[in-house]
Amino acid sequence: MSITDVLVTGGAGYIGSHLVDALVARDYRVTVLDNLEPQVHRSGTWPSYANPRATYVRGDVRDRSVLEPLVLAAGAVVHFGAAVSVGQSMYQIDRYVDVNTRGTALLLDILVNAKHRVQKVVVASSIGVYGEGAYRCATHGAVAPTIRPEAQLAARDWEQRCPVCHEHVVSIPTGESKPLYRDNIYSMTKYHQEEMVLLIGKTYGIPAVAPRFFNVYGPRQSLSNPYAGVAAIWLSRLLNGRQPVVFEDGGQLRDFVSIHDVVDCLLLMIEKSGADFLPVNVGSGDTVTILEIAALLRRLLGVDIEPQVTQTGRRFDIRHNTADITRARETLGFEPKVSLEQGFSELIEWARTTPDVAEDFFDRALDELSRKGLLVS
Repeated sequence: MSITDVLVTGGAGYIGSHLVDALVARDYRVTVLDNLEPQVHRSGTWPSYANPRATYVRGDVRDRSVLEPLVLAAGAVVHFGAAVSVGQSMYQIDRYVDVNTRGTALLLDILVNAKHRVQKVVVASSIGVYGEGAYRCATHGAVAPTIRPEAQLAARDWEQRCPVCHEHVVSIPTGESKPLYRDNIYSMTKYHQEEMVLLIGKTYGIPAVAPRFFNVYGPRQSLSNPYAGVAAIWLSRLLNGRQPVVFEDGGQLRDFVSIHDVVDCLLLMIEKSGADFLPVNVGSGDTVTILEIAALLRRLLGVDIEPQVTQTGRRFDIRHNTADITRARETLGFEPKVSLEQGFSELIEWARTTPDVAEDFFDRALDELSRKGLLVS
């Protein structure tokens, strides 16, 4: 039996909406469930880019009366409905666990206890499940240090140290077999989501995949959401004539991947079986520093606004994490195509031509982190 109907929870959001477009273009019948969270959808209405060929239902993934009939009508479920912010999760604990963990538990409870025809479940995971990325020690080889202690951050000693000999270690690409370490509530809930979905999938024979997204960027990012990804926050600041705020020294290594490459990988996960029952890194496979991203945004925007490098840290921040995408390549045939230059040029063009897209609320969010004691000065 082939899949013809796909339910996308959180499908009015950034990644979900792009996937909806791609699914509709491939003649799937798509239903979107979204609660239009005000932090993301400030208008409280369906976004202008909502695909007219999809069906839209406003509701909450924690509401069984809404979720169950949609699941039972689907051949595949892509579960993106979630609360998304590392910092905010550290003081909105009940909300994050309730939306992310319990919302996913309800989906699985329906799949286990109701008669359905779902043949694939894709659940959005995150690089957050790794905590720190992978490292290599000159003496002890591959190591997996945990979050840096506050005293180290206060001493401006930014680089990770070997958990055995305490010497500085070198960042290497992170593969899916790296030991996991969650250092914030958001990443814990992402771990809950992927582990529950993969477990129930294996137990009941429902093919399931958990894409671990690295730093996704592109059009439709919520630039006015101060809890969004760093690139979106900085672009919002620059468009409003303000300095991007760079924590620590800006040398943090990351993997930024275009939304278009992400959607290509998601389609492969839905349509192919190679990655079934596995977590899979979704990244570009390229490494870049945070400061290099800030410089790229400034250059493409044509503005002369230097970033504010704080030389201070946040308690929950990791130092480095970049993607080893070998598994996605070998199991799905995934190959990223969009360069940073192409991808960020597209993002900037979208931001410039979309009215009221980039109000800057970063200072308010930063003040909230400070009041909650999550900054290390």
